[in-house]
Amino acid sequence: MLAAAPAELHRGVLTSGAADQLAALVARAAHAPVGLIHFAQGGRLRLYGGWGLSGSWDEVADTPIEDSLAGLVLNSDDPIVITDLNADERGLTLGAARRGGYLGHSVRDQHGAVLGVCCACDPEPREWTADEVAAVAEAAQVCTLLITEQMARHEIDQQRRFLDAVLGSLHDGVTACDADGNVVFVNERMRHMWAEAGLSPTAIPSDGFTDADGRPLGQDDLGLFRALRGEHLRDEEVLLHSPDRRIHHYLIDAHPITGPDGHTVGAVQAVQDVTRRRRVERFRTCELAVTAALAEAPSIEAAGPRVLGAVVDTLGWAHAELWLVDQAAAVVRSAAHWSAPGWDSEIEVPVDLPYGTGLAGRVWQVGKPLWIRDVGQPQSLIAEETAQSSRLHAALGVPVKEGFETLGVLTVFADTVEDSEDELLALMSGIAAHIGQFVERRRIEDLQRQLDRSKNEYLALIGHELRTPLTSISAYTELLREADEHTLVTEGPRLLEVIDRNTNQLRHIITELMELSALDAGHADVQLMPMDLAEVVRDSVTKARAAIDGAPLVIEDELPVDLVLPGDRKRLRQVVDNLLGNAVKYSPDGGHVGVTLRADGRAAELAISDTGLGVTTEEREKMFTGLYRTSRGNDKTIPGTGLGMTLSRAVVSRHHGSIELVDHDGPGTTVLVRLPMDPR
Repeated sequence: MLAAAPAELHRGVLTSGAADQLAALVARAAHAPVGLIHFAQGGRLRLYGGWGLSGSWDEVADTPIEDSLAGLVLNSDDPIVITDLNADERGLTLGAARRGGYLGHSVRDQHGAVLGVCCACDPEPREWTADEVAAVAEAAQVCTLLITEQMARHEIDQQRRFLDAVLGSLHDGVTACDADGNVVFVNERMRHMWAEAGLSPTAIPSDGFTDADGRPLGQDDLGLFRALRGEHLRDEEVLLHSPDRRIHHYLIDAHPITGPDGHTVGAVQAVQDVTRRRRVERFRTCELAVTAALAEAPSIEAAGPRVLGAVVDTLGWAHAELWLVDQAAAVVRSAAHWSAPGWDSEIEVPVDLPYGTGLAGRVWQVGKPLWIRDVGQPQSLIAEETAQSSRLHAALGVPVKEGFETLGVLTVFADTVEDSEDELLALMSGIAAHIGQFVERRRIEDLQRQLDRSKNEYLALIGHELRTPLTSISAYTELLREADEHTLVTEGPRLLEVIDRNTNQLRHIITELMELSALDAGHADVQLMPMDLAEVVRDSVTKARAAIDGAPLVIEDELPVDLVLPGDRKRLRQVVDNLLGNAVKYSPDGGHVGVTLRADGRAAELAISDTGLGVTTEEREKMFTGLYRTSRGNDKTIPGTGLGMTLSRAVVSRHHGSIELVDHDGPGTTVLVRLPMDPR
C-alpha cells in the first residue's frame, strides 16, 4: 500500500542538494546517464531528486501514477527492469520518452509502506546487469533512510513550532537550562518580564532577589538552579528588587529534567508575575488600616499620622502629608505628616501653603489629582531650590473632598522616578474620599453637639438672662404702683431708671438673638464691598480709649496705614467692638489690651489680646457656641449674655473667614480673626 506523505515534499526540499546527489549516485552505480527519485503523493509522482535529465524537469516533475512506469514499480514488490520501452508490450512511457532502458526500485519507509520510486534510465535500449539492479536497490534503501530522516526532522520541526506557540501564548514566563546551568530556552513572556524589570533578556540575573521574608537570595538559591539539584518547587515566592528600585513579586514552579538514564540533563521553571495581585492586596490592607484609624480617632489631627503611616508603608514611598484648607486665610495648613525610617530629619514641612502654591496649594486650586514624575525636573509646582536639595522625585497630590467642596489635600512623595498609575490614583482618591467623609462627619457631629448645647443654653437664657431683668422690671413697676405721692416724688426717678436699664438689657439680648438667627440662616444682609479694615479698627480703638479714659487700663495698637479687603463695614465694626469690649471688660486694673492688624499672604489677621482671666483649652471652642460664658467669667459675675463671640463667629463666617482663641503668653486671652483679602 502507499504510505501517506508527510508534507508537500518536492525537489530541493533537502538541504545542500542531498536528493540530487543521491540521484547522481544511482545513475553512476547503474552506469546510466539519468537517475531519478520520485515521491508518491495524492495519486501523483513528484520529483524529489534528479541527475542527467537533458530536457525540462517539468516532463517528469509531476506525473500521474496510473499507467506509468513508476506506478508499476509502486505496485510491485520486485524491481522493474525494462530493456527497451519501445519493445515493452505494456506500452508504458517515462515522460515523453517512448524508448530506452528503465530500472526502477520502490522506496519504502521503516514500516515497509511504499513511499516512492528510485530509478535509473537510459535513452538507448540496454541490458541491466545484476550488479546494476543491486546498486539501485541499495540506493533505494539509502533513499529510505534519507526520507525517514526528513520525515523525522519535519515532525520535530512541527512539534517545536507547536511547543513554541504554546509556550509563547502562556501568561507565565518559562526558562529552561542544560545540565551546566546554561539557558537554552526563554519564552516571550519571560523576556517581557525581564524587560519590565530592567534586566537583560538573555541571562538569569544573579542579584537583587529576596525571599518573601526579605532574606537575600544568591543565584544558586533561585528555582532553576535548585531544580538542577533535584528539588521540585511549587508556588515559591520570590521578590526582585530591580535597578529602578521597584519590587516585583513572582511565584515560581521549577522541576528537574531527567534523561533516559535517570540523570538530570537540565531544569525548567515557570514564573508567574503576581506583582499586581500583591499590590491589590496591599492596597486593600491600606484601605482597611485607614478605615480603622479614622474609626478610632476623635479628630483628623489624631488620625492623620496613622493614615499617612499606612499609605507610606503600603506604597513603599518616602513621605506623605495631609493638609486642611483654611478658606479664611486662603492657605492649606499642615495637619499631619509621616516619613519612612531614615527620612524624618530630611524633610521640612511648612506650616501652610498659599492657594495655588506648591503641590498641595495647586491641587486645591485645580480640584483634581496632580502627578509629578520627577520633582527634580523643570516644573512649576515645587520650588527649584527645594527640588535640587531633596532626594525626593515622584510626587502625587489628591484633593480631599466632600461633595464639590475641597476640604484638604493628601500628598505623597517617592525617592524614585515614577510614572502615573491608574491603580495608585484610584487608591489615593479612595483614601482621600474616606478622609473627606471623616472630616465632614466630625463637622456634623460638632454641629449636633453645638445644637444640643444651644437648646440647654436657651433654656438657661429663659431661666436667667431674661428672667433677671424681667423680675427687676416687674418688682420696680409694682413699687411704683403702690407708692404714695411723697415716695413717687423722692424715689420715682430712681425706680424708673432701674426699669429703663433692665428694659434696654432685654432689648439688647433680643436684638443679638435675632441677629444671630438671621446670620445663621443666611437671611441677614451682608454686603461685601471694598473697605479699609485698618480704619474700622482704628475708630473702634479710639472709641474704647475714650470709654476708659482715666481708668487704670492701657490699650496699645499696631495698625497699618490701610488694609483693604471685601467686607461689610457695619458688621465687621460690630465684631471689632465686641472683641475689644470683651478684652476691656475682662482685664483687671493695671491690665493691658493689645490690638494688632497685619496682612499675612492674601489674608488679613486681626489679633486682640488682654491680660484678664483667660480661657482654658477645654472651653475655647465652647466660647463660640452661643450663650456660653467661661467658668472664670461667671465666678467674677462680670455682666454679659455670652452671645458676643457666637455673633462674631457668624459674621466672620459670612466673610469666609475664621475666628479662634490662640495660645497666649502669660495670663489673659488672644482672639485671632482671619479674613480673606481676595473676593470669593
